[in-house]
Amino acid sequence: MRVVVVYKWARNPTDALVRSDGSIDWRNARMTAGEDDPAALAAAFAIAAGSDGEVLGLTIGDGDASWALARGVEQAWSVADAPSLVDNAATAAILAAAVRHLGEVDVVVIGDSRQDAGVPVALAGELGWPALVGLTSAATVDGRLQATRKVGGAAQTVLLPTPAVVGIAAEADVDRAPGMKELLAARKRPLTRLSLAELGVAPDDPESLGCAKPDSTPARVFAGEPAETAAQLVAALRSEGVL
Repeated sequence: MRVVVVYKWARNPTDALVRSDGSIDWRNARMTAGEDDPAALAAAFAIAAGSDGEVLGLTIGDGDASWALARGVEQAWSVADAPSLVDNAATAAILAAAVRHLGEVDVVVIGDSRQDAGVPVALAGELGWPALVGLTSAATVDGRLQATRKVGGAAQTVLLPTPAVVGIAAEADVDRAPGMKELLAARKRPLTRLSLAELGVAPDDPESLGCAKPDSTPARVFAGEPAETAAQLVAALRSEGVL
């Protein structure tokens, strides 16, 4: 099977600092893969291994497309001029156009991230393929695509027709940092940069007008004995029209 794994390499939002004025400081934010991308990559290799296939990488945005190349992907494509503020529907449209550009593809594997919820299903809709999300693993068994997901306290195994989109949700960090040998090998693997114009996609690029904290009422702290603080609370609720 010809398997495409979708990944991203961007600033880690958990490292961002929100200033008192609501603006965001990204200076100390580390570059990292998406939270489910390592698991998606592992699933892509498992699918390809069972079918004597190949794994191709696809990413959009201005991140480091070599992340997947350093982890064994044969070649990768990057849509570097994709806008960073598009919604999930626009992201899916760009990815679908890129997948179609690659020609014959049997499976698209993508991380089922909470940050990008809805992208796997929207991507499948753009391609007209079936999709299954929330998976913990996927592989090729006897020439067929087989996936596993949790349903309640049980593990459900599903056979999928191809072509298909599968969304992998990581249960643990399965990323393995590449060594020097892998990093050097990544430089020799093909990396093709695509543009939105080549793909025939022209999504609206929203313009950020800045960030600000939402308006909020200052918190009130009641001090004293329990009976006293309870009376203060009741009085405050009445003054606000709650009681």
